[in-house]
Amino acid sequence: MIKDLLRETEDSMRKAVKALESDLRGLRVGRASPALVERVMVEYYGTLTPLNQLAITSAPEPQLLTIRPYDPGSLSDIERAILQSDLGLTPSNDGRIIRLPIPRLTEERRQQLAKLVRQRVEEGKVSLRNIRREAMNDLREFEKEKLIPEDALYRGKDKLQDLTDRYTDQMDEINSRKQQEILAE
Repeated sequence: MIKDLLRETEDSMRKAVKALESDLRGLRVGRASPALVERVMVEYYGTLTPLNQLAITSAPEPQLLTIRPYDPGSLSDIERAILQSDLGLTPSNDGRIIRLPIPRLTEERRQQLAKLVRQRVEEGKVSLRNIRREAMNDLREFEKEKLIPEDALYRGKDKLQDLTDRYTDQMDEINSRKQQEILAE
């Protein structure tokens, strides 16, 4: 019973780490990456649609993204969505392809991005603590209903804390990697 709970908890924590990695992948770090725009939502025929469902995005050069819409009629919608996003990029199009030049980051912008990374990592850690709290409540409930003995409760709590510490360390590692990536020139 405790093993099942710990397995479910570990799965949830693993998903929280993956969500953080996915979230941070979309942050601009001075070079072009299709992940930068994959979360941009485009209003397409009255429906918000992710950009990656409307176009092919590629990075032919380190400082340039190209976006080729499947439907040429959606070109202006995509352009508008990019302008309205928080990317701070200005698209240009030639009627078939949108070109998105990625300028070098200023030191001020690097500091802002580093702060944003720290904030998102902290949000990830909060989600880990919430997962731990729910599992801890389940353990207490098991003990209260006499499904497990008291010593099993304490062993389960220790294993749960070890699990939490391991995934928190992973988030710290992700944070330091992303910080180095952002602050490096």
